[in-house]
Amino acid sequence: MTDQLTDAHAALEDADWGPERSRTVTWQDPTRAAEVGLGMAGIDYIRAIVAGTIPPPPSSQLIQMDLAEAEPGRVVFTCTPDESAYNPIGAVHGGLVCTLLDSVAGCALHTTLPQGKGYTSVEIKVNYLKAVRASSGQLTAVGTVVKAGSRVGFTEGVVTDASGAVVATATSTLLVFDLP
Repeated sequence: MTDQLTDAHAALEDADWGPERSRTVTWQDPTRAAEVGLGMAGIDYIRAIVAGTIPPPPSSQLIQMDLAEAEPGRVVFTCTPDESAYNPIGAVHGGLVCTLLDSVAGCALHTTLPQGKGYTSVEIKVNYLKAVRASSGQLTAVGTVVKAGSRVGFTEGVVTDASGAVVATATSTLLVFDLP
């Protein structure tokens, strides 16, 4: 067993891993956008991000996620993951998919909130149905509100790949609160 490990280790040291790859992430000051959002109804704030008049949050830039559509109680995000999101077994890390679902769940609820109200995730339950790889193409995530209460909201999310196959679903519970 030790000889096999030694041979495997030697083979790894001699492996050609190819050239290093990189990606540059840029963003704008997220606190300024949040301050502007405090003075707006949720749907207006989310639509301003869709329109590009308010910059997206840095997390969106990091995972290459774009807010594509917004209407009261429903949002659509797109995301085209690349190898930089891979886990050790050669698939997109489930955390990226969960982040996408958490984002559509929260933003869907945000579209129903009046000015002066905010939200935070209390719980998210994700079901992973299919592996995601760079070859899966653009992911589309749709978040919808099941119930928007004055203190708690319930939402759902679905992620599909470029072929239309469902790769993950989620349900979420969110706490609604007054903003400072």
